[in-house]
Amino acid sequence: MRILISADMEGATGVTWPDDVVPGASQWERCRSLFTSDVNAAVLGFHDGGADEVIINEAHSTMRNLLLEQLDDRAQLLTGRHKTLSMVEGVQHGDIDGIAFVGYHAGAGMEGVLAHTYLANSITGVWLNDVRASEGLLNAHVVAEYGVPVVLVTGDDVACEDALGYAPEALKVAVKDHVSRYAAVCRTPGRTAADIRAAAKEAAALAVRHEPVHGGPFTVAVEFDAEHLALAATVVPGVERIGERKVAYTSGTMYEGIRAFKAVTTIVSAAVEEQYG
Repeated sequence: MRILISADMEGATGVTWPDDVVPGASQWERCRSLFTSDVNAAVLGFHDGGADEVIINEAHSTMRNLLLEQLDDRAQLLTGRHKTLSMVEGVQHGDIDGIAFVGYHAGAGMEGVLAHTYLANSITGVWLNDVRASEGLLNAHVVAEYGVPVVLVTGDDVACEDALGYAPEALKVAVKDHVSRYAAVCRTPGRTAADIRAAAKEAAALAVRHEPVHGGPFTVAVEFDAEHLALAATVVPGVERIGERKVAYTSGTMYEGIRAFKAVTTIVSAAVEEQYG
């Protein structure tokens, strides 16, 4: 049994505001340990449940946040940016039996601690076939095309509720309860590690590959907080404006869809000026 962990940071234990997750910010170094603790608990739990191998794909920001030296020696860590499938890199090789979304969060325009979709503030909403989409929803459709089930989701309570829509059978662990975008009632790392480990052990039984699901075509709509960002996004072939601050494109598969989304967000990021976003 081979498990892939897609590890994001905004949904980690104790994380509540930007300085907790922005590399180099005041609280980031401390929160790296909390983030690593959540991921390591999942690693331990999956091995408790019979996994032979657990591979972690770093999925936050620079994708260089986890502390390798704190991970269980049986784990392998894929760290660094510019990967074909970004947050779910590794699922495409045909040897993954189940995937865990650890440290996930709600999407842009939703309630939830540090809620966003790919970009922290420039994107105000994303829809997949007219359904408001989080990173979890987008990535769940990607991995489904490779026959890989989502077996575990951790994050705040809103992220866990969101996961009911895209991975209803997966185990969910809320490590904190949303109060506002920058506030939460947090559980201690000792408690969350125990909860994640227990859930991962149980989730291992769900790691059974299925037939690939080809649910396309997929229409992705993206709304921005400024008009010029919608204009910038149309540089990507196939992306068209459907409103003053909104664009959309259609892809035959989510493999194509997520890669186009990455292209849009990369170009839009370059179009943001410091003072006038």
